Amino acid sequence: MAKKLYVGSLPYETTDEELREHFSSAGAVSSANIIMDKFSGRSKGFGFVEFENDADADKAVEQFNGSELGGRKLVVNEARPMTDRKPRGGGSGGFRGGNGGGGRGGRGGFNRGGSDF
Repeated sequence: MAKKLYVGSLPYETTDEELREHFSSAGAVSSANIIMDKFSGRSKGFGFVEFENDADADKAVEQFNGSELGGRKLVVNEARPMTDRKPRGGGSGGFRGGNGGGGRGGRGGFNRGGSDF
């Protein structure tokens, strides 16, 4: 059975193929992918490596967790399954709305603090 590992703190220049190659010294890698930001197209600095067997995956955690790649100290551990998450941003539906105002009383932003001039 295959085991998937989370790999964090990756150099932003790392490619899927470089990740696969780096981890293949621990055993047979069935997949390796870097997670990319969907808006900028740049790496988010983490990815996943899947091994063909659990023993090789365990060996990779021991071998690579805390090791350096491209001058960065890697974080490697067993990937956890995704869970249902609340929408970001608070409020219902994850939208914050707009026009918060900030409590200035609607008088052009100048707060006199209750005194008469």
